[in-house]
Amino acid sequence: MGENNKSKLEALTLKDNFMFGAVMCEPENCRPFLEMALGIPIGKLDVSTEKSLVYHPEYKGVRLDVEASDENHTRFNVEMQVIPKPALERRARYYHSQIDMELLARGGGYGSLADTYVIFICDFDPFDCGKYRYTFRNVCLEKQDFILRDGQTTMFLSTCGENSDEVPTELVSFLKFVGLNLQESTKESEDGYVRQLQAAVRRVKASREWEAKFVIFEEMLQEQREAGKMEGRTEGKAEGKAEGKAEDILILLEELPDEVPKNLREYLFAEKDSSVLHRYLKLAASVSSVEEFAQLIQ
Repeated sequence: MGENNKSKLEALTLKDNFMFGAVMCEPENCRPFLEMALGIPIGKLDVSTEKSLVYHPEYKGVRLDVEASDENHTRFNVEMQVIPKPALERRARYYHSQIDMELLARGGGYGSLADTYVIFICDFDPFDCGKYRYTFRNVCLEKQDFILRDGQTTMFLSTCGENSDEVPTELVSFLKFVGLNLQESTKESEDGYVRQLQAAVRRVKASREWEAKFVIFEEMLQEQREAGKMEGRTEGKAEGKAEGKAEDILILLEELPDEVPKNLREYLFAEKDSSVLHRYLKLAASVSSVEEFAQLIQ
């Protein structure tokens, strides 16, 4: 392992996706967290390590999360979120659907679908309401205390909560630990579970096996970044060509006696299909008025 990657691994805290996935791959670390967050007892837990730290083509990149199931076949999906991302709620919906589709593909009817929990641990307040924990289930609008028994629960945990009197003390301790920087996170905690996690973080950093996985993880991230840059350059070239054609069309239209309306200009620059713009260019060269052009492209 190169010194650069070694120093990167040493600098990780639990809030970093790789470290969180590595630590929570151990059932003895994951099960107490789930029980603490959900407030329910969990028996034997199986953490799917092969799904936690791999490249997922369907997500267009590296997806680092923790997937687990208990002896009752309940499914859990946990993901760390360091910065706000758009449509986080709909992302949760997608994760629920992915679990359901996987279960249905194995056979069995809808009645066999397991209960599912999707949990996001956020190093920010996703809803700006000052809560450490936000729990969502489907309820009836006409009867608020009537919960739809579809088996789906979505939870957002925040390191920025202010309602410590409303949630378990151990959950607050865990979330505060998640929010710490490297120096603060290495100080021995008074909380037993946090000390357990601190020891797990040290084991990951000292493990040659996790060093090797981190190298692979960094390589995958680099490939993802390069692919994104290439895609961006390709899209940029295509957009540049489209804008060029739209400008050519406007040059022709501005030679005509009537004025080019603003909405038509916006319409032309919004069109990115080069074949459509090529057809518009031919029309602009053959019409006798802007009005005629506008009617022909409708």
